[in-house]
Amino acid sequence: MPIILPPITRRQFIKRSLAYGGTALMTDHLLTAADRGDTGFDQSRVALLADTHISADPTQRYPGTKWPGSPVKEEEHEWVNMADCLTESAKSIIALNPRPAHLVVNGDCALSNGKEGEYKEFLRLVEPLRAAGITVHVTIGNHDNRERLWQLLPFLKKEQIGVHADVLELPHVNLILLDSGKRGIMGDKQMDWLAKQLDQRQQKPAIVFAHFNPVPTYGVRPSRGMKDGKALLNTLTKRKHAKAIIHGHTHDWKHELNEKIHIIVNVVISNDIECSNCSSSRRRYFRCSRGSS
Repeated sequence: MPIILPPITRRQFIKRSLAYGGTALMTDHLLTAADRGDTGFDQSRVALLADTHISADPTQRYPGTKWPGSPVKEEEHEWVNMADCLTESAKSIIALNPRPAHLVVNGDCALSNGKEGEYKEFLRLVEPLRAAGITVHVTIGNHDNRERLWQLLPFLKKEQIGVHADVLELPHVNLILLDSGKRGIMGDKQMDWLAKQLDQRQQKPAIVFAHFNPVPTYGVRPSRGMKDGKALLNTLTKRKHAKAIIHGHTHDWKHELNEKIHIIVNVVISNDIECSNCSSSRRRYFRCSRGSS
């Protein structure tokens, strides 16, 4: 199963955050203000973040476009503070009305290789979302270390420790969260599991999530992607109700069609909202957004 961070109470959030000075008070004020606006929850609305790349040092900045083979000139790399990005993204998600019931962080929570300090900071930064009643789902990316993350989540059950793949069943669509690991390999066992889950749930459209891109990309961050990406796309293409795969890893907005499967990076999903960037035939399933962290 994937790592699931359930909602926490406002009291738990404030108690855990006291060590961070005024952060808890400011965020609690934000939550209260949003709730006064009669913000409800939409079980069909899911927010998506990918590649949060949180450092143990919340003040650290790094060039998000610097990558071997990147077409961005050395002097033009954009320096960002990812802790600030995640904080602002959390505020925006909390303020949505209706509020999404779920958030998927699609891999690479950590900046380097999944150090304990990086995960402590990541978990602190997503606590306001959990205090707002949003369930956070985490997939594994190549910068993550699942064992270190497990150690910081004592509430995880034994069956949740291992390969992180599961199905999130929503009212109008099924989201299937996959584990592409640290090297972009799903493996035959997980591929068989995916086929079985798809065949058992043909009554709703299915959207697949994985950190690695299934096909090579040549944008700001060139990437060969999954080693078994072709097999994954073949599994999806054979099933009419499989509609899209959403990934992170490349740090660059992209939307393309591979036969009938939409390949998307950096989106916010909402089943009932039309897509301003896509043709009408695609509007039933997702909304595109260039503002993801």
